[in-house]
Amino acid sequence: MRVCASLSSASDIDAAMDADMIEVRLDLLGSVPDTRGKETLVTYRDPVDLMVLPDGYSGMIDVGEQPRPGTDLTVVGSYHDYGSTPGSDWIASRLNSMDADIRKGAFRVNRMADLASILDASKAVEGRHVLLGMGALGAVTRIRADVLGNEFSFGYVGEPTAPGQFSVREMLEMGDGCMVLGILGNPLGKSKSPAMQNAAMRANGIRGAYLPLETPDLERAEDVIRGYGIRGVNVTIPYKQEIMEHLDRIDPVAERIGAVNTIVNDEGVLTGYNTDIIGIDVALVRAGIDVTDRRVAVMGSGGAARACMQYLDDHNCRVTVAARNEEKGSALAREFGQTYRRPRSVSLRMHDLLINCTPVGMYSDGPYPVGIEGLDHGVSVFDMVYGSTPLTRKAEEMGCKVAYGADMLAGQGAASFEMWTGVKGSFDIMRKELE
Repeated sequence: MRVCASLSSASDIDAAMDADMIEVRLDLLGSVPDTRGKETLVTYRDPVDLMVLPDGYSGMIDVGEQPRPGTDLTVVGSYHDYGSTPGSDWIASRLNSMDADIRKGAFRVNRMADLASILDASKAVEGRHVLLGMGALGAVTRIRADVLGNEFSFGYVGEPTAPGQFSVREMLEMGDGCMVLGILGNPLGKSKSPAMQNAAMRANGIRGAYLPLETPDLERAEDVIRGYGIRGVNVTIPYKQEIMEHLDRIDPVAERIGAVNTIVNDEGVLTGYNTDIIGIDVALVRAGIDVTDRRVAVMGSGGAARACMQYLDDHNCRVTVAARNEEKGSALAREFGQTYRRPRSVSLRMHDLLINCTPVGMYSDGPYPVGIEGLDHGVSVFDMVYGSTPLTRKAEEMGCKVAYGADMLAGQGAASFEMWTGVKGSFDIMRKELE
């Protein structure tokens, strides 16, 4: 990809010299600095005034949606939508109507379907073009210039000015064909998976990035994963079950669990796996908790709870499910031949282990479906939420054995990473990143 360094001040010139091009935004700089012979793009936000260009200027000018000026310079016409992404037909029609040598469109990406619209539009825009998605979810468009057929892509020098941007250095290091991974869910603001997985990529010398793919729905998710060449995706709340309808194949273990947390893209064939069950085992073993033939109370009824129920079933446990969603909770218990109890009606005195599979402590403040006031040192605890939570603090206070969500996260993450890259043994790298 050709990387264009976007300057926010004239002092950024030195840092921009490694880029292929330099963008000078007149609304930020006011004038055109000496770009030392680098190919330059001067971007107007006000009426076009060719007189501000240095004598002998031979670079490009971005005139936005203004009429094409009388000049032999390469003219970029650009359209920005800071709120949304229109459909692909609208994008192509709007850009194709521009009288410009290069047509540029930048759109706020709010959902996976927006990324699909940009991808579809890239095939319908005539001639030289640049199509970019703004916002964190649009980041993949910046490093898939080859997929979109973009003339160039933008990187920042100094500090990023918006979510989803990469530095010039990062862009050059990744280059075309880099490995793109991600995590699909909503919300993702507290997810540690990007930091953890990116650390493993760096440690193993893998060019690429692991991106947050926060979306309010899964419409066209499979088209985005295939179309942008995303090698692998983790799936988290609330999509571990719904995602299965968007995949080509489901691994037998994930099929039995009824939830997917890992997608592998093999040349367009999307297969769903469940590595949560591996992470559960890692966390419990590290805590010295043997669940075989134990009495277990499970809080929650989502995808993580399903993996937990399968693990406990494999270890001949007697399980009581407590969930705020009574319909889902009772259905989950029946499916595994276990018992459902309404929230706050479970006695911990009748159980050896309490497992939290809900987002309480991370994305929710409670209360827990099981009252933790009754905890004593005879009950072990496993909280899938990573970090200090009301449940782990109470368990530590009472002297309980505690299995931690950070161990589960690193365990399942290392298993997913191996599926995508073939690289084994990333647990310690990921676990350290979570500390």
